[in-house]
Amino acid sequence: MPSDVLVRSLVLPAGSRHRESLPGKGRKQAMDKPHFYSLPKLPYGYKELAPFMSEEQLQLHHEKHHQAYVTGANALLEKLEQARKAGGDLDMKATLKELSFHIGGHVLHSLFWANLAPAGKGGGGKPAGVLGAAIDKEFGGYERFQKEFTQAAVSAEGSGWAALTFCQLTNRPIVMQIEKHSVNVYPQFPILLVLDVWEHAYYLDYRNLRAKFVEAFWNIADWDAANRRLSTLLKGGVK
Repeated sequence: MPSDVLVRSLVLPAGSRHRESLPGKGRKQAMDKPHFYSLPKLPYGYKELAPFMSEEQLQLHHEKHHQAYVTGANALLEKLEQARKAGGDLDMKATLKELSFHIGGHVLHSLFWANLAPAGKGGGGKPAGVLGAAIDKEFGGYERFQKEFTQAAVSAEGSGWAALTFCQLTNRPIVMQIEKHSVNVYPQFPILLVLDVWEHAYYLDYRNLRAKFVEAFWNIADWDAANRRLSTLLKGGVK
């Protein structure tokens, strides 16, 4: 999935086409055709994140759990379409809450897969480039950032996420703790790096030891991908 799409995070849902890049006629055709979400392919094999994430764990997470959010979001889009065509009524509060949950799950999982890489082959190490400089300036060094991000991930209530985001109003990288997929989200803050701490992300490998999974994450975090997202953002790739 292209980095310019991923860095849009909650602005342009992953899996949809980047319409702004299309020429006039192509853009109109894209707008005329209904769009639905699809499960993205992983940029690595199911075995390649071991031993930090096993083949069984990764395959189950991707093919079952992520697919469920894709299926759920598409079903709700179809439900909305049918109600509009029939002139029927829906419980909009319940429908939109559920739609937010499924779309948020799809977008965050798509980001998550793209900021992982096999250890020693893009995964692990420390951030460099503009991201490394921004982290050093804001947090006083990588170690302090890692500590705050880890605490956010370990302490997320119930099911949730930890994310490194960027505020374009203050030019600061900010740690964001997300409950479920869509609670406590800072609107319009592009996500640079995200970590899934729902139990389905680690239970087969770590049982209920979330902290062990968070510790393992640093070995497969793809800092080059996160740095590319920030570079694209600073070049005006995201509004």
